[in-house]
Amino acid sequence: MPKTEVLLIHNVIGLGGESDLVKIATGYARNYLIPQGLAVPVSLGNKRRVEALRQRRAEREAKELSSMSELGKSLSKVTLTIAVKTGDDGKMFGSVTSGSIADALKTQLDVALDKRKIHLEKPIHTLGEYEVELRLHSEVRAAFKLVVKSANPLPEPSAASVAEAPKTEKRSYRSGSGVSGDSK
Repeated sequence: MPKTEVLLIHNVIGLGGESDLVKIATGYARNYLIPQGLAVPVSLGNKRRVEALRQRRAEREAKELSSMSELGKSLSKVTLTIAVKTGDDGKMFGSVTSGSIADALKTQLDVALDKRKIHLEKPIHTLGEYEVELRLHSEVRAAFKLVVKSANPLPEPSAASVAEAPKTEKRSYRSGSGVSGDSK
């Protein structure tokens, strides 16, 4: 299978980044990359563009790294609270996922973050406090505190059990006295 060299103009997942010179199958270049505007064939004129593309890529990556590191520092000081629906026993309905955390960051802190940058081992199924890891950049990782609390208040277990105990005893006593066989 013949190979050809192309110059990537945009990042292509699994192939390379902007301004990379890659050797790929001729059909892939001719039928997909070049018509989509993702790559150009290698020529003397295009080789001159490589340096300008590399400089632009380096500036963009440096800017992205600095902005993500600042975002990581600011988010590490934040405590995010998510209120979820729970049953009477305090069990959650559903779970808290990276998508719901991204939505909460957007609504509460005006931080637009892709849900793929929020790393959870598995979805959160219980109430409590959690450390959530953010993978903002290949070189930047941060963590923030997440509090998952109930949206509907839980009843006090001690007051409710004390109040219910006499009622159940009276009910069972009354239901037994309703049958009278000794009246003349």
